[in-house]
Amino acid sequence: MIDDRFSCRSEAYDASEDIPTNSSDEATLGDLINARYNRRAVLKGALGVTAMSALAASPLALLAGSGEQGNPAAARFGFSEIEHGVDETHHVAPGYGADILIRWGDPVLPDAPPFDPNGQSAEAQRKQFGYNNDFVGYIPLPLGSDNSEHGLLCINHEYTNKEVMFPGLGKEGSCVTREIVDIEMACHGSSIIETRKQEGKWQVVPDSKYARRITALNTPMAVSGPAAGHPRLRTSADPTGKKVIGTINNCAGGITPWGTYLMAEENFHGYFLGDLENHLLQTPVDNDGGKSSADSKCVGKHPEKTNYARYGVPKRNYAWGKFHKRFDVNAEPNEANRFGWIVEVDPLDPASTPVKRTALGRFKHEGAENIVNGDGRLVLYSGDDQRFEYLYKFVSAGRVDPDNRAANRDLLDEGTLFVAKFHRDGTLTWLPLTFGAKGLTPENGFHSQADVLIETRRAASVLGATPMDRPEDVEPNSHTNRVYVMLTRNSKRNPDQADPANPRANNIWGHILELTPANGDHSADSFRWDILIKAGNPAVEGVAAMWNPATSENGWFSCPDNCAVDHQGRLWVTTDQGHNWKKASGTADGIWALATDGEGRGTGKMFFRVPVGAELCGPRFTPDSRTLFVAVQHPATDGTKDFPGFARASTFEDPATRWPDFNPEMPPRPSVVVITKDDGGVIGN
Repeated sequence: MIDDRFSCRSEAYDASEDIPTNSSDEATLGDLINARYNRRAVLKGALGVTAMSALAASPLALLAGSGEQGNPAAARFGFSEIEHGVDETHHVAPGYGADILIRWGDPVLPDAPPFDPNGQSAEAQRKQFGYNNDFVGYIPLPLGSDNSEHGLLCINHEYTNKEVMFPGLGKEGSCVTREIVDIEMACHGSSIIETRKQEGKWQVVPDSKYARRITALNTPMAVSGPAAGHPRLRTSADPTGKKVIGTINNCAGGITPWGTYLMAEENFHGYFLGDLENHLLQTPVDNDGGKSSADSKCVGKHPEKTNYARYGVPKRNYAWGKFHKRFDVNAEPNEANRFGWIVEVDPLDPASTPVKRTALGRFKHEGAENIVNGDGRLVLYSGDDQRFEYLYKFVSAGRVDPDNRAANRDLLDEGTLFVAKFHRDGTLTWLPLTFGAKGLTPENGFHSQADVLIETRRAASVLGATPMDRPEDVEPNSHTNRVYVMLTRNSKRNPDQADPANPRANNIWGHILELTPANGDHSADSFRWDILIKAGNPAVEGVAAMWNPATSENGWFSCPDNCAVDHQGRLWVTTDQGHNWKKASGTADGIWALATDGEGRGTGKMFFRVPVGAELCGPRFTPDSRTLFVAVQHPATDGTKDFPGFARASTFEDPATRWPDFNPEMPPRPSVVVITKDDGGVIGN
């Protein structure tokens, strides 16, 4: 039956509380690292990899031209670190400025009304900047130029924190209404804005012809690729299985070489209500396009029970299914199969229809960063952000045409999706998720390639992929041809899987892997893998962290999440410790520069810190690396009970910080921050 407790206050999804759904008995990444390394070898630099001549071009390079190139092995960071800490505001390294570019509620569309936190509406929010900004992509204008002072920002809006968004919802027994749900749905999706640097300051261009809001409430989307039209994607509102309204929980993402924007749908499971054990057959259709329960009858287990259980559906974090029956798995049994994909958007055409590209697989996508291989094919990397889930890559069948944007329009509909299996000898094998091969057959419940893609997780388990410690952002570095995998944490690791020298039991700190394609070929079936760092405080023996000894007391971090590579090939890492920040590090999240080559390999330096309760997302450099855009998400929410002097949960009326406005009439507001050097130089030099 429908759980109607969501008529009252509920907390937004917290990934740190996620329960693993993978029962695979394959060796975990921790087991493999345990067999390969010891702490002494790592600290002595046994993990070094000789830089390779790049055989690939990054999407940014194709968009912006070659730009100034540096030698990654010789690149150094030349800024003064800031200190660990936590307080009500943000901090940046000396000699730099950090300005607010756009905040939740600021206008995006030309007719957007002023933000009124006490008088919000879904109609207003559909025209205003959404909530919890995550991924930030930059597309220079004109397309194909190296313009680092004028471009489009493509920004994901991941989820909502209603207790600090709406008056009264921080109180026990407060009720969620249809209007609140619709505002939340309008807060999700993405904002596309035009931005320009004028008189030394970045500004949003008002009344831009490119301005667009994409929302979960009302944006039509197409479905393409092998799963499009499959019966498991059909609903009463869409009997074709090729049309979806909206996108949800868009975390990290990517920009393609032809200037489109990839939105990755991550924790889609938390938006659905229902009962998988007592499925209700419901025939009357209500005026919302869903089903009425008045004449329903129980017909046993849900037809997608095994599939949905593998993804944690339904999680019941939101009340959407109470008012929009498509988010009730009993009313619409197939609706949840229509989320968990990567969505491609053309930001140059605000009237275009976004497309869910099913060839890229269905899972909790963290990121869609990509690289043009030496043979011209596009290779896209993505992590499945849950404990003991997998790492994927997609290799297109066709080749990127840099001179014909239209020719690349459907490039992501054909290709091969692979999942990673790590080996003890330091290699990994990419296993193709192809129907009819290696157990992906009718005997195991797969009757087509569509079934393989709809149940990507189960298919990967059948192949024997390696369960990992919450793979998040995956970033190819075109300067070195290596790939960096952020593994944020895994507190569910069993003690008998761990070793003090390796990713750990109750691993609340995370680590970073470095992958090296054979002969620089990202389409190769075999890569090598190494550890770059094991996060956490190196001064605490029980943590068993791995850093270069040159790392200062402020240079280490916990829970790597997103990352970016600057135009010199240097790696920058942001963190997400969630409610566990006090235990994981005792400091707020932020961004660190991290050396990957030479004697300094594995050395971190703290560059920027967020206010209490926030995380840092979406780092994105302009082509010349003189500007860094970052997204500060959910200020005043995570772990505020551990914030000295506050020590309680935040509410709209009583937040731990009112960043960035510090106005008693304004709640905390997620915002995009633009960082520049005071002298106009390259960031980090």
